[in-house]
Amino acid sequence: MKRLYILCEGQTEDDFVNIILGPYLQNMGINTTSIICTTKRTLTKKYKGGVSSYGKIKKELVRLCSEHQNEMVTTMFDYYGLPHDTPGINDDCCGIYEKIENIENLIMHDVNASRGNLIFNLVLHEFEGLLFSEISAFNNIADNETLALFQGVRASFKTPEHINNLPETAPSKRIKAAIPNYSKIHDGIEIAGRIGVDKISRECKHFKRWICKLVDWAKDSTQ
Repeated sequence: MKRLYILCEGQTEDDFVNIILGPYLQNMGINTTSIICTTKRTLTKKYKGGVSSYGKIKKELVRLCSEHQNEMVTTMFDYYGLPHDTPGINDDCCGIYEKIENIENLIMHDVNASRGNLIFNLVLHEFEGLLFSEISAFNNIADNETLALFQGVRASFKTPEHINNLPETAPSKRIKAAIPNYSKIHDGIEIAGRIGVDKISRECKHFKRWICKLVDWAKDSTQ
């Protein structure tokens, strides 16, 4: 089994890895260890979750890649709300996929051009976007009117990953507006579990690309 360290933006991503993605990847020969990004360290305490600057992300990635040079490090950070100093964040590209891959490549080069044990990954546009892969998975917390509303949102975009990146219309804001009691950690993880990694991968091209990279790494490193 190969060992993969996944640096997560917050508790929701950490739970997604531990409850859903980790068991899936274990069947592919990958053992996962999830770590919530530390945004501040003192002599006695670490503060975790959320990032206000790219420097904090880089610091954690450099530390992890250095400590685990014979293993692989990857990430699960939302593109929505990335710090303004993130490499490539203001670059003009042909489309959202091209822009995301450009940011990921710039960060990988910045962090560990020599070690090569980082697969930097962003979620488009945020974790809740993945939940639009299967609207029926909301049926335990949403009535028929809300399900129809979400289906209309999904139909308006090419993929769940294209659901947009504005403060009023980001995926989580759409869900929260329709379901005020929605809990990102509890409801979001439960819904993602109903959908499953395979279904999300079929609907979300960039997410699938990430999973394929991890599986290919595990296969290549065993040869």
